Amino acid sequence: MDIDGSKRIFRRLGPSQGDNGSKQQQKVCFHWRAGRCDRFPCPFLHRELAAPPPQTQGSLTNGTASSKRSHGYSDDYRGGPRRNTNFNNNWGRNPAHGGGNSTRAVTKTEKICTYWVQGSCKFGDNCRFLHSWITGNCFSLLTTLEGHQKVVSGIALPSGSDKLYSGSTDKTVRVWDCQSGQCAGVVNVSGEVGCMLSEGPWIFVGITNLVKAWNAQTAADLNLTGPVGQVYSIVVGNDMLFAGTEDGILAWKFNVATNCFEPAASLKGHSHHVVSLVVGGNRLYSGSMDNTIRVWSLETLQCLQILTGHTSVVMSVLCWDQFLLSCSLDKTVKVWVANESGSLEVTYTHQEEHGVLALCGMHDAEAKPVLLCSCNDNTVHVYDLPSFSERGKIFSKEAIRCIEIGPGGLFFTGDESGQVRVWKWLAETTTAA
Repeated sequence: MDIDGSKRIFRRLGPSQGDNGSKQQQKVCFHWRAGRCDRFPCPFLHRELAAPPPQTQGSLTNGTASSKRSHGYSDDYRGGPRRNTNFNNNWGRNPAHGGGNSTRAVTKTEKICTYWVQGSCKFGDNCRFLHSWITGNCFSLLTTLEGHQKVVSGIALPSGSDKLYSGSTDKTVRVWDCQSGQCAGVVNVSGEVGCMLSEGPWIFVGITNLVKAWNAQTAADLNLTGPVGQVYSIVVGNDMLFAGTEDGILAWKFNVATNCFEPAASLKGHSHHVVSLVVGGNRLYSGSMDNTIRVWSLETLQCLQILTGHTSVVMSVLCWDQFLLSCSLDKTVKVWVANESGSLEVTYTHQEEHGVLALCGMHDAEAKPVLLCSCNDNTVHVYDLPSFSERGKIFSKEAIRCIEIGPGGLFFTGDESGQVRVWKWLAETTTAA
């Protein structure tokens, strides 16, 4: 997050929308965007230009079923990426909306007021900088949970539980009461928490050289040994638990008779740490620090394809409809779809200004698919799918490393400062024509 309260800039609005100014006047001042224009009068605009008229292409048919698990779209669309010859490729296009939803204008305020963050801004509504952690008015911040001393790297909400769990690199897991928002307990673990996952009553915590498994209903506490180094990602598929580690991917199966998880397989192929996993249909997708994505069969556990479109670490992967989405520190989000031969190829690339840390797919209050995209400039961009039209933005003191879906329109974020925040989607308001 670019915080600048030390230098007050009086923004000049320039000519009105209806002005027939010169071509030079219709350019936005680069220095104003960067927050350092000192020209008066400035020959360029000190405001953003109006958005171009929306295009009229049709949109993909999107499912609206609620996610059963809290780690993205993959559970809504069990088929995973597949060949589809009947869809219109509308990725990155802005389809027209009828009625009061004709546009979603977002004021792109790029700076949070330093004094507002400290609680000492004297300008109030007249301040030139943002006095809010969000833009877009599509969700609200309900509360902030504080207690972790380092990066929040995992959040889990077990099925049927009234407790929220958050894990951190401070080697603790905190338990939060969902009614009061108070910390109900702190569990010290033997290593830095790299990830968390809730599956039914189970809570899985990936730490150094170990995966811990807790059952919120029976209080079972199991240790899954085998990982070498940090565990970065955990996912469930085909009745197996998969963990992405520094040394590849490990799989376990639960033995009902012995009430424990037994080693099932080791998936080798990546040449560097495996930091992201997702299951879609009968496939497992793994993103790695070797800049590749591998596609694995859940039936044979064999690698079917290696995707090489990214040029830096593949930080997150998720499935939506017939598509696979991936993000990377190379500042891109890529959309993959199966071609006629069944192999995945890139159908659209979305460019960000900063490296992308995490993706989370969910539905808004009106059951429309949206993508939350966390970047390493301490912001989360909220996009409509498939158009990638920006709905809003979340700002944070430090980069947000994990995003988790909750019930009833809730979602949670955890950042590098140790804060966990609780958000709620708002119903979209329409205005009469």
